[in-house]
Amino acid sequence: MNNETIQFGALMTVILLVLFYGGTLFISMRIRKRKENADQYMTASGKIGFGISAASMTATWIWASSMYASATSGYNYGVSGPIHYGLWGALMILFIYPFGKRIRTVAPRAHTLAEVMYARHGRSSQLILAGSNVGGSLLSLLSNFIAGGVLISFLSPFTFAQGVIAIAAGVLLYTLWSGFRASVLTDFVQVMAMFAAVVIIVPFIFFAADFPSAFETGASNLTAQQGSFFSSDAFLEQGAPYIAAVLAYAIGNQTIAQRLFAVRKDLIRPTFVTATIGYGAMVIGVGMLGVLALYLGLDFTGRENDIIPEMAASYLPAALLAVFFVMIIGALSSTADSDLSALSSIVMADIYGQNVAGKDKANPRKMLLIGRMTMVTATAAAVILATLELDILDLLVFVGALWGALVFPVLASFYWDKVTNKAFTISVLAALALFIPVRFSLIPMNAVTGLLVDVLSVIGVGVVLGLMAFGFFGPKVGKIVGLVASIASAPFILGFLHEYATLSASLVAYAVSTVVCYLMSFRQTTRFDFDLIAQRTGEFDQREHASTSSEEHK
Repeated sequence: MNNETIQFGALMTVILLVLFYGGTLFISMRIRKRKENADQYMTASGKIGFGISAASMTATWIWASSMYASATSGYNYGVSGPIHYGLWGALMILFIYPFGKRIRTVAPRAHTLAEVMYARHGRSSQLILAGSNVGGSLLSLLSNFIAGGVLISFLSPFTFAQGVIAIAAGVLLYTLWSGFRASVLTDFVQVMAMFAAVVIIVPFIFFAADFPSAFETGASNLTAQQGSFFSSDAFLEQGAPYIAAVLAYAIGNQTIAQRLFAVRKDLIRPTFVTATIGYGAMVIGVGMLGVLALYLGLDFTGRENDIIPEMAASYLPAALLAVFFVMIIGALSSTADSDLSALSSIVMADIYGQNVAGKDKANPRKMLLIGRMTMVTATAAAVILATLELDILDLLVFVGALWGALVFPVLASFYWDKVTNKAFTISVLAALALFIPVRFSLIPMNAVTGLLVDVLSVIGVGVVLGLMAFGFFGPKVGKIVGLVASIASAPFILGFLHEYATLSASLVAYAVSTVVCYLMSFRQTTRFDFDLIAQRTGEFDQREHASTSSEEHK
């Protein structure tokens, strides 16, 4: 690595931030309406076209945290690390669309998944899903602010805390007034800039670091596992946990659901297929910078969040470093604004719209005020928490694994008319009750508890792969794949997997929620009419308009 790294001066840093956030604010102000609409603010009334939708889905899934975490994976696990991170993350976007089509069919005008759960089950299921999304979006917002603070503190004279505040203020500034519409339109510009930057920057760093000779001379810096493309460590510690985590992200994350409810129904498939390709290419490409750092013998132990900024500052000239700076700012902003929009929608639709005012009495103008207050509050909370400087990769995997408890109950609620509110609630709580002690090693793994965790993990493997197959090929194929996957994986899991807490805890969450939900539902004789969901969810502004028109008619 070069002995000297480039840093921007304070004035140049401010100029770059003002140009980026000033541009996004200009776009946001151009679409701002004199009389804002609550439904437009939350989901653009479900009328977003292909180009904007695909770009927004790609930009939302590509966090700055994704780039940092992919590089961390490459540094820790070698060349297979970024592939495990990027490939499975990309495929999970693809797995959303078959479920998404069903969700939009039964709830064509909904705003949040939790709102649909209220219509399907009742308050406890809704609040569990809404609460998990509030926590998940706050952690996502936190991780992006951390990424921005690290970047600014490394490339400029400003401190980490000052960087976090600058990013938070910039994102809040352009998202506050137009909400989701501002998020998706600025996403389009941001993702185009990110693609252009990656195509230029990543190859430049590789050749500046004397690629490919660095890969020949630096092979001795790798362990046998890091040097293997089929590394078992990479799969068990990164790939497999991430497969489970991102499936849960796909189903439980309101930022994804919000785009699902916003895109035109006939464009769901091309939108998610395009986002799959875009995400995989960009995240794997950037993650290879971590692999390069490993081959170069650079020491990032304990400070893996610094890999990308330090590599860029060491090998890029000032002009390209400015492009890199804007790329990372764009990546983190595109997800942070999505988190703010998701949080505002949850509070607007689920807390106020359903539980405080009631769906027939909710005031759309008051909803807008509540949504904006939510954004300000969430931003302030994330800024305060960002000072802890938690590890980004750990945050992402933990949140995804936690959401694993929700996947089967949520999906079953859209397909199976026997699932009840009690089954949903108890299955999720039971899964969390076992997930937490396994994940944080709060119980000793002796012969009995270790075997129990392994047995549940075998079931969890079947659930994850069975759900994936079910989405594309239907229930019969899903059941067969799930059964075969469990049987085939059992010899490799029993007596072994409980040693990997992250992976086994995630699989336990899937298994317990599925088994409990099934056992509490299959004997039910009462069947749910899915047509009721469309009747119980709808546009808040439309209801107000209908009510006003009725009063005027009288």
